[in-house]
Amino acid sequence: MIKYKLICKTCNISFDSWFASSGEFERLKKRKFLNCHECNSTKIEKTLMAPKLNTRSDSNKRISKYKKINDKLREYQKFIKNNFEYVGKNFAHEARSIHYKNKKNEKGIYGIASKEEIKELKEEGIDTETIPWVQDKVN
Repeated sequence: MIKYKLICKTCNISFDSWFASSGEFERLKKRKFLNCHECNSTKIEKTLMAPKLNTRSDSNKRISKYKKINDKLREYQKFIKNNFEYVGKNFAHEARSIHYKNKKNEKGIYGIASKEEIKELKEEGIDTETIPWVQDKVN
């Protein structure tokens, strides 16, 4: 895929568009399939654009940011595992049981629920949260 910055020679508006290849751009232009979304003109040209190059420092910054996020998620997971009861795929049932029977568990619960189950729990007024879960690496 290639992204070009294009300009309409009729109304002078510029916009970006993606193409499978530079040849695909040329083929569509020749067949007059490219048109301006503002004035519908087919007088579309490529403009100058600078490529975005990924440098080593950009890559290192992304890796560092990813690692910080991953570490924070693992910290949350450790807290949850130590302070809540794991109920597995029975999460929706257990949450309803606690909510409607006014059970006072010493520990809260965590587990697995589908998006639909979470939506239904929230509609019933049962407070739930979804967090991303980083799988432990097993070697």
